[in-house]
Amino acid sequence: MRIGGEISPDKSKPPQMPATTNESVFVSEKPKYTLDDIILPNRVREDILDIANYVRNSKRVFEDWGLAYTHRYSKKMGINLYGPSGTGKTMAAHAIANYLKRDILIVNYADIESKYVGETPKNIRKAFEAAKETNSIIFFDEADSILSRRVTNMSNATDVSVNQTRSVMLMIMNDYQDFIIFATNFIENFDPAFMRRIAVHIQFELPDYECRVKLWKRYISNKMPNDIDIAELSKKYEGISGSDISNAVLMAAFKAARHEDEDVKQSYVEEAIHNILNSKHANESLKRFSRERNFSGKYVQQ
Repeated sequence: MRIGGEISPDKSKPPQMPATTNESVFVSEKPKYTLDDIILPNRVREDILDIANYVRNSKRVFEDWGLAYTHRYSKKMGINLYGPSGTGKTMAAHAIANYLKRDILIVNYADIESKYVGETPKNIRKAFEAAKETNSIIFFDEADSILSRRVTNMSNATDVSVNQTRSVMLMIMNDYQDFIIFATNFIENFDPAFMRRIAVHIQFELPDYECRVKLWKRYISNKMPNDIDIAELSKKYEGISGSDISNAVLMAAFKAARHEDEDVKQSYVEEAIHNILNSKHANESLKRFSRERNFSGKYVQQ
């Protein structure tokens, strides 16, 4: 269509791939954490150890006990770590790779998403190829961005691209004979097809009283002067994560340093906790508002 002598772009068509582009680069790294670095309930720790020992016991199970014939396609292992933010899912992924003495290749949606139709599936393939070439454990963080439900009422090229990406991911998961680790705060967003292809789902929960005590002790340095009552904090604040505790200690320490106090006061820690909890409540309110405003009939990623 011509407007004022110029050709207006056709917005119904997807952006076209330019003649030359930079190749996506996926780089593996050494795991940053071990199982000893993570404070978890015993149930979660045992579940992780069961998974981490899968490879070590594969010969005995598949060859010596004959399950290579009865479970022909079970040498692959999809693991999904799900639960609230800050509960140790990413640390656990590193710890599993460390336990297996392998590097980890971390993939975020921003690493593979492309505005050019057809490029996102290619980037997913490149990520898996890089993991295979480097013998790394591939880890998809915030995996609900990739494994979310497919669009049912497609109306444009973007919807088609989303479904294409999901289909490619399903095919790769069917064929990939190695560990794949996923982590998500929103397991309810997963497409059922992906849920069926992931062998193990490990739920991470906010720490109980015993874990909160251990976490406060972990993050309060022995060299930091303070008047903090760990037992009181652990009892008083139930709905906080390990990440929240870490941040509260850090913010309280900086406040004490700014005021040139001789020690880190418990009141500073509690003030930091209240700020963290208030921000969480505000975030949840925004999410509820967003869901209530969605009347399109399509699945919308939150």
